[in-house]
Amino acid sequence: MTPKFRRANTGLSGYDVLDVEGIGTHCGLGLVVGGDGTMLGIGRQLASYRTPLIGINQGRLGFITDIPLEGYEAVLTPMLDGDYEEDVRPLMRARVMRAGECVFEALALNDVVVNRGSTSGMVELRVEVGGQFVSNQRADGLIIASPTGSTAYSLSAGGPMLHPSIPGWVLVPIAPHTLSNRPIVLSDATEVAVEVVGGRDISANFDMQSLASLQHGDRILVQRSEHCVRFLHPRGWNYFATLRKKLRWNEGGS
Repeated sequence: MTPKFRRANTGLSGYDVLDVEGIGTHCGLGLVVGGDGTMLGIGRQLASYRTPLIGINQGRLGFITDIPLEGYEAVLTPMLDGDYEEDVRPLMRARVMRAGECVFEALALNDVVVNRGSTSGMVELRVEVGGQFVSNQRADGLIIASPTGSTAYSLSAGGPMLHPSIPGWVLVPIAPHTLSNRPIVLSDATEVAVEVVGGRDISANFDMQSLASLQHGDRILVQRSEHCVRFLHPRGWNYFATLRKKLRWNEGGS
């Protein structure tokens, strides 16, 4: 990173620039300036270092980057003095298995999504939970969302919101062919396996930030990762206040 770039983006110059490994190894705290997508990416990369993260929102919604950019100094100062709420979110570990071998592996904080291409028809997916057959689903795709991701794509597809303290996932079909095929809440202690049975131009994406093209017979195995992301929030932060604000509940009420 050039000095000119540093000045343009942070107003600072004369400081060393660290890569992710350097931040995780040498820093006790990460300040993430951006939107939720930025936080998702950094959170996954720093999870193995257990580096706590504070999010300053420069995006749109800001579910996990919850400090407004305007006036952030007043909020940040007491947090740096140790006055904060800690919020630990588990990651999902996903592997794409082909002929018994892992051909792709990724972590996800929000969700793992298996879906069709933009110009192809429905996909058929065989779903197993904990080694037990659940169903063959014909739909545009399938979302496996964590509590963190339950307020993202999963919510738009008709899934429920899961409180972050719930050790579970939600399995949400995308535009299913059978109307009785509804979302289901699962324990995150069990492995979810999704096998590609039919369809074309099928892919799996992880937090909408990494993608694997799939073939018939591929199996996507999703289990709880050993790593978690540590978020720090201002004192007084709570999940329901975030929902009210971000989803605009009770607008027009007292």
